[in-house]
Amino acid sequence: MILTDEQRLDWLRLIRSEKVGPRTFRALINQYGGAAGALEALPDLGRRSGSPGLKVCTRAEAETEMAGAARLGVRFIAMGEPDYPKTLQAVDTAPPLIALRGSAGILAKPSVAVVGSRNASASGLTFAERLARQLGEAGYSVVSGLARGVDTRAHRASLATGTVAVLAGGHDRIYPVQNAPLVETIVEQGGAVLSEMPMDWEPRGRDFPRRNRIVSGLCYGVVVVEAARRSGSLITARFALEQGREVFAVPGSPLDPRAEGTNDLIREGATLCASVEHVTSVLEPLIASGPRLDQGAEEPIHLLGSEELWDELDLPDVLRAPVRPIMPEAGADDATGDVQSDLVAFLGPSPVTVDDLVRQSGLSIRNVQMALLELEIAGRLERHGGNAVSLITSP
Repeated sequence: MILTDEQRLDWLRLIRSEKVGPRTFRALINQYGGAAGALEALPDLGRRSGSPGLKVCTRAEAETEMAGAARLGVRFIAMGEPDYPKTLQAVDTAPPLIALRGSAGILAKPSVAVVGSRNASASGLTFAERLARQLGEAGYSVVSGLARGVDTRAHRASLATGTVAVLAGGHDRIYPVQNAPLVETIVEQGGAVLSEMPMDWEPRGRDFPRRNRIVSGLCYGVVVVEAARRSGSLITARFALEQGREVFAVPGSPLDPRAEGTNDLIREGATLCASVEHVTSVLEPLIASGPRLDQGAEEPIHLLGSEELWDELDLPDVLRAPVRPIMPEAGADDATGDVQSDLVAFLGPSPVTVDDLVRQSGLSIRNVQMALLELEIAGRLERHGGNAVSLITSP
């Protein structure tokens, strides 16, 4: 699939609209047959869900962002397009659009993430540098989050062979600012820098975990070099496990707090990493059956969640996300407040699949879908992997 310019603008408007995240985006696309239909329906959906002031990104706002992106050499790539990373596409929280600066070709290479402490030890930095360089020589691109310490060393060591930096903020707000020259070097030497955030977005604390799910989602494996027990690198490792990726940890001295997190990971089952061979020997079987590029042509209503999509990606089973489409039923009545009330009785804090909701409630799939969208826009519903949902209860 390749979006038209108009479709790309609609996708940007939809994902930039209030209360629309990746999973809501998918549900809206499935319900309304595309971004244009979803945008048209959002105001009414907001009113019905008790959010009459729901802010929908305007055409002018999206055009301004696209113009700013073009000035920086940034382009927007949509999920399902040939240049969208296929490993990331298999993640059920993958961003519908990524803003890419640099080479899209590097995203097609098998990737390994190298992450770790911002305040790493000298030995940790040395190992990160050596590992990243050797991974590049072995044919992998190296992905990291552009942070100080281990991330920066990993990027620098793999400049010649290809590195990918994932931003927590927008391309106009490089963080940390000291790494702005590194970003330029990455782009000049054939690497890539990407973000899901608006161009001028200043990163906040909660944006770094969002970035970390992309770091792990791009890769077949994640190597944690050093991490304290409350380190953000452990969040990346957790995402990697949830996404079916391999997790590697570099052992360290039990006397060094910066090694507590990595030593814990090893104790919990992560693969010990003391050399590049410890990584490549585990990943080679996955790479041998890895994804191939697909040249789809349209924006089908099942684009973001069907079995056909995973078959086209030809991903190994370990990288497949358990996502199912939510398809409307022809001729079904629109969801009403009564339907929403009926459905809430079947929901709770524990995730339940949409299929089970339809079966247990006796409601049509269209009515269930509409009621769930209204609850989600109202901030009362959370979506999970495997097409599951749960009710957000007040603390």
